[in-house]
Amino acid sequence: MVVLSKTILADFYEREPKAKEPLLSWYHLAKESDWNNFSEVKKSYNSVDSVGNKRFVFNIGGNKYRLVVLMFFDVRTIYIRFVGTHKEYDKINNIKNV
Repeated sequence: MVVLSKTILADFYEREPKAKEPLLSWYHLAKESDWNNFSEVKKSYNSVDSVGNKRFVFNIGGNKYRLVVLMFFDVRTIYIRFVGTHKEYDKINNIKNV
């Protein structure tokens, strides 16, 4: 998959250094994957939820962090929309607008 907006990850793990390893692990897994649907994503990364509107939420680092992406299977592209702590994620009013 093509993963866009990696700088969002880097900006976050500069602020939260403990997130660096699990976020980079997710990034490399996603980049090397060729997912065609949610079921395939779930097989690769069990702690992912589909929240509608082509958005997926990954629990990262033992559920310490949340990663929201917009995923287009037909063009093999992932847009990183949000990364934050679980507490920051809980403040999102409408995940479908992220």
